[in-house]
Amino acid sequence: MAQENAPNKPVHLIFFFGGILLFYLLQWTSDWLWGYFTRFPSEFYITLFASVTAFTVTFWAYRSNKVYTLVFEVAAELKKVTWPTMKDVRMATIMVIIMTIISSKLGLGLLH
Repeated sequence: MAQENAPNKPVHLIFFFGGILLFYLLQWTSDWLWGYFTRFPSEFYITLFASVTAFTVTFWAYRSNKVYTLVFEVAAELKKVTWPTMKDVRMATIMVIIMTIISSKLGLGLLH
C-alpha cells in the first residue's frame, strides 16, 4: 500500500505548492487592484477571497482527471531527467559570468 502512494508524492506536492502560489498571486493581485480603486483596501476580504478562490481552483484541478493525469505524466518525465552535477552547474555559472563581463567590456568599448 505504501509503495502504491510513493510515486504520487511529487504530484501531491505540485498541487499543494501550486495552490499556495496561486493564493499569494491572487492576494497580491487583489491587493493591488483593490488598492487602485480605494484608498485603504480591506486585508481581511482580500485574504478571504484569495484563500477561497485558490482552494476552489486547486481542489477542482486535483479532482479533474485530465489535469491530474497531466501533472502525473510531468512528474514521471521529470524522474527520467538526468540533472547536472554541482560541479557542472558551478562551471556553467562561471562561464556565464565570464562571458557577461567580456561582452559588457566589449559593448562599452564600442560605445565610446
